[in-house]
Amino acid sequence: MLPGWRQKKYWKGTWNNMYIIKTQQSFDSAHFLSGYEGKCANIHGHRWNVHAEISSQELLQGGQNDGMVVDFSDIKTVLKGLVDSLDHALLIQKGSMRSKTLECLVGDGFRVIELDFRPTAENFARYFFDKIKETGFTVKRVTVYETPKNCATYED
Repeated sequence: MLPGWRQKKYWKGTWNNMYIIKTQQSFDSAHFLSGYEGKCANIHGHRWNVHAEISSQELLQGGQNDGMVVDFSDIKTVLKGLVDSLDHALLIQKGSMRSKTLECLVGDGFRVIELDFRPTAENFARYFFDKIKETGFTVKRVTVYETPKNCATYED
C-alpha cells in the first residue's frame, strides 16, 4: 500500500477523484458528406468503433454490483442496442439526397436511415453521448473511430 493512501481517502471518491469504466461496440455502415469537396462526398463505408466512458465518484455498495461503477453488462446492452440500430445501413443527413433517389433505394430493399445531422464522427460522438445519457448513465465521454487512426470525442 502506498504511504498516505488511506489518509487522502482516494478510495472514497474525495478530492474530485473519479472512477471511469469504458466499453466499446462497433458497427458497419455507409455514408457520404453532402456538400463536401473530396472523396468523402461519395458513398463509402466505415467500421465505426464507439467507445463509451461512464463515470462516478462513488462505487455502488451492496448486492452483486458492490464495488462497481455500473455493471458492464448494463452499459454494454445499451451501447449494443444503439450501434445495432445503425448497423449495415446507409446513413444520410435528411435532405441530402434527392427524394426520388431515396425512394428507389428504399424500394429496392436497401436500409437507409435519415439522420437529423451530418454523419460525421464528431456528430456521431455527440449522438451516442446523448442517447446513452437518456438511459440514465453518467456519461463522461464518447469517442467514435471512423478508421483505426481517426476519431472524434464528445464530453460534457
